[in-house]
Amino acid sequence: MLRAAAAGAVLILVLWPSSGSGQRAAPMWVAHDAPTTLEQGPGAPRSPPAWLPPLASLLVPGSGQLITGRDRGVVYMAMEALLLVRFFGFQAEGRREGDRYRDLAFTVARAPFGPADRDTAFSYFEQLATFIESGPFDTDPSPTIAPPDDPRTFNGSIWNLARRTFFADPDSLPEPNSEEYQRALAFYRARAVGPDFRWSWRNAGLEQDLFRQTIEQSDESFRQATQQLGLLLVNHLLSAVDAVITNRLSRNGPRMSVSTIIGPNRRGTDLAWQTVVQIGF
Repeated sequence: MLRAAAAGAVLILVLWPSSGSGQRAAPMWVAHDAPTTLEQGPGAPRSPPAWLPPLASLLVPGSGQLITGRDRGVVYMAMEALLLVRFFGFQAEGRREGDRYRDLAFTVARAPFGPADRDTAFSYFEQLATFIESGPFDTDPSPTIAPPDDPRTFNGSIWNLARRTFFADPDSLPEPNSEEYQRALAFYRARAVGPDFRWSWRNAGLEQDLFRQTIEQSDESFRQATQQLGLLLVNHLLSAVDAVITNRLSRNGPRMSVSTIIGPNRRGTDLAWQTVVQIGF
């Protein structure tokens, strides 16, 4: 957000790492740079190269500000550390909840079928959360595959989808050696759950509810971790832009003061960060 006034300019950089609650922040940390004349006199200490502060801030947020003697660099560094802690925390929570729902699937839903492998594609666990059971892969003991018809099971729903997709009349089975039947069967075999990964939540409705909740918690934790990565990138870019602006203004002689505020929102669930740059002419 950019705001201009008649007596000068005010540049406001606002970062809201939140989930859309829209709450204003209660200040937790306020850092001020004292008003400073940015013009360098003959006796002033030699400034670092113009490219160094922005590059340093891009690599390590806040370092470019500290190189030029501006204390607000500490705020960028504090935000970087906080976001890193949150990122690794959400990652660990996501993995922990992932282990929980895999254990539930293995020890409850899959246990009656003597499972050997504990893990597979995530889409498999999504189906466990949706269907009460997988259903058998083949209902005919002969070498010919006979898919199940019950649409309440996962395998039955796949076979019904194959029939609607490839049969001229889904309610009438063509000859097993016909092209349309073979195409439907190939569709079913590519998507159905085999004997090694059968499951059933029969008489375990509470465990399936817990399984669903655990999957949602794991997904949400990984989503939050991804959000922290985005905010880390924003922090790097804001610090670099701050360093570029400060460096350019320092060659023109205006007076500038900077204040940075970081704090939680009113609900205490998210963070708000605001940097205000006031430039007088």
